[in-house]
This record gives sequence, structure tokens and C-alpha cells, in this order.
Amino acid sequence: MVLRALPAGQLTRHAVCVTTSLGGAIYGACHLTGQFTLRSGQTSDEYFDKYLFESDPLLLRQVAEAMVALLPDCDVLAGMEMGGIPLVAVMSQITGLPAVFLRKAAKDYGTRRAAERISVSELRAVGVEDVVTTGGALVNGCVLLRQSGALLDTVVCAIDREQGGGKNLAAEGIALPRCAGGRGNCLSGPAGQRVQRGVAARPTPRGARRRARRHP
Repeated sequence: MVLRALPAGQLTRHAVCVTTSLGGAIYGACHLTGQFTLRSGQTSDEYFDKYLFESDPLLLRQVAEAMVALLPDCDVLAGMEMGGIPLVAVMSQITGLPAVFLRKAAKDYGTRRAAERISVSELRAVGVEDVVTTGGALVNGCVLLRQSGALLDTVVCAIDREQGGGKNLAAEGIALPRCAGGRGNCLSGPAGQRVQRGVAARPTPRGARRRARRHP
């Protein structure tokens, strides 16, 4: 039996691809201030910690519902390590579609798989990612799925930073769906744009700024 995503109309009222309130909630949860060293080695007094929305059950559910609204007809959802895993798990529960969990590289023990999965041969798969930047690791994951026999031509994400990821995916014949407002993700509007940049659109009053959290 082939499973299909539920029609958008059967989701809750939060399941829309354009939602300023959801973008604002994510920004409020994830925007931190303090002193941070970025991957590039540069320092910043602001930081966007995406895992703060993914570890919040309410926000995670709302984002997953918004992403479900972007899905084409498909047979299986493929979550990318690591941020795509919680999203694909919730999306799988919402839609009834089976989930595949993609590692960045095959493990060197046990099954030695890169994809923890059911058989995806000849199944229409959609990649699921939390944040797309350049899309390098995401493209590699999609290639691995195709090599396993999956029919994959679409990826959905929560946040597209618009730093080349969409073009790199397109070069491999993979679409990043565009919702109303022209953004390749489930967020748009002013709040969604702030989330994409990971910085405030305008200065935030000092008293309202969220202090940086220390993580183990």
C-alpha cells in the first residue's frame, strides 16, 4: 500500500506555509545575544541557535505542520542528520508516511548504512532539513538516497538562508519548494526574514534581549 501525505486542509490551523507569528516565535526562541565564535572563526554578539526550536515540542510541531503543507505527493520522508531528524519524525506522525534517517556518512559497524531505513527502491522520497545554507551535505544525502533506488527530486526545509543552497540543489535536479511570498521554506514575512538572517532586522531594546545560554 502506498501512503500519501494528508491534504493540507486536514491539518490544524497552524499548518500554513506563511505565518508571521510562527516566524516570530522561532526568532524569539532561538535568537541569543552574548559573545559567540562562529564556524568561520569570526566572533559575533548575536547567534541563532536552531536547536532551541527543535527541542521545544510546541514549536517543533508547528514547524513540522507548516512543512507538511509544502510536500508534494510522496511515499517516504528522509530526514537529514542531525537537524532534520526531529522534524521528519514529527512529519511522519502527522502524515502517516514512513521516515528514513540519513547520516552524513555510513557508519563503520553493524549494517554500515548511511541511511537507517526501510527499502526506498522505486519510492518517491522527499528530503527534510531544518536549515539550508549552501546545501553541500544535503546534496550528498540526496545522492545517497538516489543510489539506494529512491526517486528524489524535492527537499523541504524550515529555514532557507539563501546562501546558494537552492541553486546547488537545482543543479542536481532537486527542487526547494517556494511558498507564497517567494521563500524556499515554511516561513516568510518580516519575522521569517529575521529568522533567515539569524539577526534582528532592527535593534532590540536592551531589556528585551535574551541572554546567551550556556550549553554543555
